[in-house]
Amino acid sequence: MLNTSIVLYNHSVAEIESLVLSLRQSALVQEVYLIDNSPTPSPEFNSLPVNYIFNNKNLGYGAAHNIALRKTIEQGISYHLVVNPDIELNGSELEEIVKFMDINTNIGLLMPKVLYPDGKIQYLCKLLPTPFDLIYRRFLPQDWTEKRMERFEMRVSGYNKLMDVPYLSGCFMFLRTEALKEVGLFDERFFMYPEDIDLTRRIHRKYQTVFLPDVSIVHHHAQSSYLNFRMLMIHTVNMIKYFNKWGWFFDKERREVNKSIIKQFNDGFTSYSK
Repeated sequence: MLNTSIVLYNHSVAEIESLVLSLRQSALVQEVYLIDNSPTPSPEFNSLPVNYIFNNKNLGYGAAHNIALRKTIEQGISYHLVVNPDIELNGSELEEIVKFMDINTNIGLLMPKVLYPDGKIQYLCKLLPTPFDLIYRRFLPQDWTEKRMERFEMRVSGYNKLMDVPYLSGCFMFLRTEALKEVGLFDERFFMYPEDIDLTRRIHRKYQTVFLPDVSIVHHHAQSSYLNFRMLMIHTVNMIKYFNKWGWFFDKERREVNKSIIKQFNDGFTSYSK
């Protein structure tokens, strides 16, 4: 069985109704939690088939999802899907993912292929980042960083192979509950942005964190930190917290993990059961 959670901030029912109803198409879904970080509650969400939780303050992305994750652990539910409000799916993808996860019990976290609405691939499989990858590049011309970003985003893979990836996007994180019980939930020191890197990295230490290209979803993605100065500052501050935790330039684990991931492209990829 499966629970799922969506964190809201000043969203309307119209913006998430389609996603909620798509999730409810799957008989596997037990609970859909709407965790609302907005300044004021929106009782109209109670018209949807969800468990609506209003926080009365903005806890941040990871801390809000943790409310639902704790409930999933308490209920003994096998899987939990962390999903953004701007994701589009039809519900059948969940059956395919659960079947794959049931067979491959060494996988702690899975992300499917993520597409833009026009069908182009979003390059969301990434190596563990250095400060250059996540901070400095924002202030440099794109031409100067293009080749490095192609490597960081693992584009040489073609995004058409099963891959063990150390950093998967928080827009769609299909989590094994047993893995969360072992490594912990989102680190609530991060208000926004690096919480998905941190959690993937911790799960990757003990489980495989997998990209599944045979299943795809649509993400109506907007990089707000590129468009809004306040969000850019939030991003930067939280990335500083991330590197303070894991290491800036001397991060032995990062170096070893990235080296082993790159080796996949030369030696072939891990085989999984289907």
